[in-house]
This record gives sequence, structure tokens and C-alpha cells, in this order.
Amino acid sequence: MKHAISLFLLSLMLSAPAQAGEPRMHIEQGVAQWVAAFNAGDGTAVANLYTEDAALFPPGGPRVDGRAAIQAFWQGAIDSGMKADELRLVEVDANGDMAGEVGIFTLSVPGENGPTKVAGKYIVIWKRSGHTWQLHRDIWNTN
Repeated sequence: MKHAISLFLLSLMLSAPAQAGEPRMHIEQGVAQWVAAFNAGDGTAVANLYTEDAALFPPGGPRVDGRAAIQAFWQGAIDSGMKADELRLVEVDANGDMAGEVGIFTLSVPGENGPTKVAGKYIVIWKRSGHTWQLHRDIWNTN
């Protein structure tokens, strides 16, 4: 019995790092999917990466609630000619079915004299549903 308990505790300790890294791996994939969908001009695919009850907190603007409104928001940015040059995940802090992501971004924003580079930082709260991680709260600002 003592041997079985020791094996059980050892298996828990060995599986803990894999579980801790699991949210980061899924979030890195989600970030890559977000950039690919955005740069492909697909606001619907971008919005589908968010939970149904997600919210955006854009700088200088009102809160954007729900997947349909998020789709319209991002499609507007896409249609204006904006491109995501880089979204780089800096850190992930997970607890259960929620995870916080901190990252930095660089965008190309259309201007009168051609595209302008805009850099900033963001925080996203991700929510897990089954094996899927989705963006739940999204806030950013420029440097």
C-alpha cells in the first residue's frame, strides 16, 4: 500500500509541469490563429476565437460585448486596412479554467502617407471550455 501511495504521489508530481504548460501552449496557438484570421481579413474567424459572452475594452472607446459586436469591431479594423505585424505572448498565468496572458503588439495602421507602425501592450483573460481555450476579456493600449 505504501508503495502504491508513493507511486501515485510521484505520478502527480511528474504530471504537474505538463498541466502547467498546457494553457500556454493552447494560448500560443490561439494567438497565432488570431493573427492569421485578422491578416486574412476574416473578422468572423477572429470573433469565433472569443467566448460568446466575451468583452473588448478598446482604448478611448466603449466596452464591446458579445461575439457579434466583437466581430463587427474587428471587421471594421480589418476593413480600414489595419494589419497585425506581431502579437507576442510575454507571460501566461493560469489558475483552473482561467488564464491571464500579457503580451505586446505591433500593428500597421493606414495613414495619409502610407502605413504607420503602432506598438503597444495587452492583457487577455482566457477561459477554458472543455479542451478549448477562448479569449474572454481583451484590453490593450498603445505605447
